[in-house]
Amino acid sequence: MRPSVAAMDIRRDLVGLLPKLRRFAVTMTGDTADADELVQNVCQRGIAKIHQWSSDIRLDSWLYTIARHQWIDESRRHKMRRGSAKGGALEHGELAAQMNPVEASESHQIVISLPEGLASVFLLVDAEGHTYKQAAEILGIPQSTVATRLASARLKLATMGRSRSPRKF
Repeated sequence: MRPSVAAMDIRRDLVGLLPKLRRFAVTMTGDTADADELVQNVCQRGIAKIHQWSSDIRLDSWLYTIARHQWIDESRRHKMRRGSAKGGALEHGELAAQMNPVEASESHQIVISLPEGLASVFLLVDAEGHTYKQAAEILGIPQSTVATRLASARLKLATMGRSRSPRKF
């Protein structure tokens, strides 16, 4: 059986979205291996459920939403198996050791080091250019929470930048 035209189109479009999907996955998982596995699952699910996608919604937004739901489901299963939550984001040095040279840039590490929830909002709004409404829909949170988390992320990044800056004014 040949894949439908829509499935073939999403496969082509997915290739272009892989870097964005991976960055988003890393903000949720805090771990590059988990992020890669999540992206693979999202791609498989997206292709299998292409019939549920509406062209009114940006493909990347739809895939980010799938990623969020997939990560929540996997986290719940993991908690039930182990009886406790995963330890959260990796320590700064551990994360850098697992990343490739492009990802190991200082700015990437700083964004990933933001507390849970802040990195995803920052990535979606400031890096990817989604509106507050789109980010809220992707993350399944109210727009006011997006605004609050984004303000917190920006404040934390500004504070971190000031403390690391070689120039003091």
